[in-house]
Amino acid sequence: MSGLRLTRRRPFTLPWIERLHRRRQIWLITPTPELPRKSRPSDRCHDFLEGSSMARYQQTYQLRAAVAHGPQLNPRNYEHFDIEPVCGALGAVVTRLDVKEMDESAFKEFETALAEHLVLFVRNQVLEPEDLKQFGNRFGTLLSYPTSDPMPGHPEITAFRSKPETQYNFGGSWHSDSMFFECPPKYTILYNLECPAVGGDTSYANLYLAWETLPDELKKKLDGAQAVNSSKLSYLGLPSLDDRSKASASYKSEDDEAWNTEIVHPVVRTHPVTGRKALYVCDCYTAHFVGETQDDSLPLLRQLFDHSIRADFTCRLRWRPGTLAIWDNRCCLHFAHNDYPGSVRSMWRTIVEGERPV
Repeated sequence: MSGLRLTRRRPFTLPWIERLHRRRQIWLITPTPELPRKSRPSDRCHDFLEGSSMARYQQTYQLRAAVAHGPQLNPRNYEHFDIEPVCGALGAVVTRLDVKEMDESAFKEFETALAEHLVLFVRNQVLEPEDLKQFGNRFGTLLSYPTSDPMPGHPEITAFRSKPETQYNFGGSWHSDSMFFECPPKYTILYNLECPAVGGDTSYANLYLAWETLPDELKKKLDGAQAVNSSKLSYLGLPSLDDRSKASASYKSEDDEAWNTEIVHPVVRTHPVTGRKALYVCDCYTAHFVGETQDDSLPLLRQLFDHSIRADFTCRLRWRPGTLAIWDNRCCLHFAHNDYPGSVRSMWRTIVEGERPV
């Protein structure tokens, strides 16, 4: 019984315990109080899960406060193209634009629109691989993707093709691309060549809103906290090697170094262009808080994962052939829907090198 002591305290409130106390005194064994220790991100997690105002209004939908991302409600007027926001959280459709013909003035406007709406969908584009690379190079250095095989002759582009017999799609979990990089990509560019008549959409979530709607006490815990992001978590969700031919992309072997990469990043990052803070965790890559085990970290991380993809933080893109999408990985998550069995979906993707999160 080392480390334990007898006490007449009544730490339980269950009815049967109360009845026993009323009938007679009972002895309860309670642990000796622990010495104080350094605060950790998951401390007071129970308060966040059970007692916070956020948890209460999640359970009572009619009490949820309205949220929106400002530029969605009051979009700018642009000289070189038109913008139509798709919802209050993020995302806008761009029309009256050929990305191959953008001069410097039009490109500056496009960068502004991207910073304000987080993800842009440009319809009716006719692009070859070189066109896609030229467009991407305007935003920075293009990277080859380490965990999947590149398009032959174009190492900066990954080709995804779901055939009628394909069972597994690429990107079928909420994530920000390559959070296991030391400098994760700031932008991802995706171009659609062929898509199902129904299904195969991509959803996006606004991580600015995810951060800004957290309870103040939890923000204090998380601001300055760090987490380990691992490519191994992503690999665990892949089909087995025997089924790899049924996936929409060609994955490298599990022995490849790219599948065994871990990196520490802040849980909350500040956007280098807008200066706004964004929650920066996802269940595809974020393994645990620094200084905590996965088991200790998981309850709070799960709540953060669920919170970041709240329906009113998201938008959903319906693809059409010739649609070009570009999004900012520093402040949004995305998710590829796998709801088109028996159909064809064909994409080209490239990513733009970013900076180390701070």
